[in-house]
Amino acid sequence: MPDKLTIDNLGSMINQGFNDMTETINSQFSQVDKRFNDVENRLGTLEQGQEEIKLRLQNVAYRFEVEELKERINELEKRLNALSA
Repeated sequence: MPDKLTIDNLGSMINQGFNDMTETINSQFSQVDKRFNDVENRLGTLEQGQEEIKLRLQNVAYRFEVEELKERINELEKRLNALSA
């Protein structure tokens, strides 16, 4: 014949259920925290890469400026050749 269920037994079973759920939830939160930290680290790396790109681009002339300078040089060369001839 099974043991009689007492209030103490019931309380112990409920307590064990809560403890198991707490462990499960804590484990899930730990996994989520790790993933957030991984994402945060990756975003930091991306931001650093963007800053490096910005710094490099600050020293690059715009295409239209380069084209304008080419036209001006060509015109100067034409005039210089005309004077030399």
